[in-house]
Amino acid sequence: MKRRKNAFEKWFSFNRHRRRFGAGALGAEMDHEDLHALKTQRVAAVDGQERVYAHGSAPDLPEHLMRVRGEFVGQPELLYRHAQLIVLIRREADTRANYARFERLWLAETQFLCAQLDLRWLVAACDTFMDHAQDPVLRAVALSAVVLVNTVKLQETERFLSGPEAAAAPDQPEALKALHTHRVDLFDGLSAFIAGTDDTLRNMRWRLDEVCAQHPLGLVVQEVFDRLQREGHDNVYLRFRQRHTRDKTRWW
Repeated sequence: MKRRKNAFEKWFSFNRHRRRFGAGALGAEMDHEDLHALKTQRVAAVDGQERVYAHGSAPDLPEHLMRVRGEFVGQPELLYRHAQLIVLIRREADTRANYARFERLWLAETQFLCAQLDLRWLVAACDTFMDHAQDPVLRAVALSAVVLVNTVKLQETERFLSGPEAAAAPDQPEALKALHTHRVDLFDGLSAFIAGTDDTLRNMRWRLDEVCAQHPLGLVVQEVFDRLQREGHDNVYLRFRQRHTRDKTRWW
């Protein structure tokens, strides 16, 4: 596995310095802004800009932030400020100060950010906690959300690559019968999930809730897990929720 560059190597990378030119005052602006006002103000379109997800990373910081801003057109300004802090932290612009602002923002507005941010930015927030939080509990809790979502991302991307016919294939009756009559081995001692009755995910949810209760920002991870199973969010968790029939072992 390729290792991360150390601090010495990063210092001699011109590209790393270039990617944060102009970052100096951006994070500090939030120290003087009214969070309540930012929750009610909306990100205005610039030059007819429509809401669209940014793709890729521009070396120029203002250009990249303008791309990211486009993701939040019509949404509360606070969501864009949150994204702005993540960009500054990832570009190692006054990292300690900007992470402190980031964590203060989350502790002050946990409920609002959980409700308003999409999975892209909830996971980005968890990545940031994992990389920079001093509390090892918060880092461990955040990791569980990232593992959940990245596993789903891989699985759903594989379905996309397999094509619509494979994605829409109905459950095979003989396979369903096998699940409910005997152990179905997958690999390395792992057995298949028994669609409709299995208690594996219920037990995992109980454990997840217990771990998340150890830190006030554990709510982010619980929100991510719930979001994966929201109607319309087609992924393996929602599909198994739809297959599930035994109320005693439901996990949502």
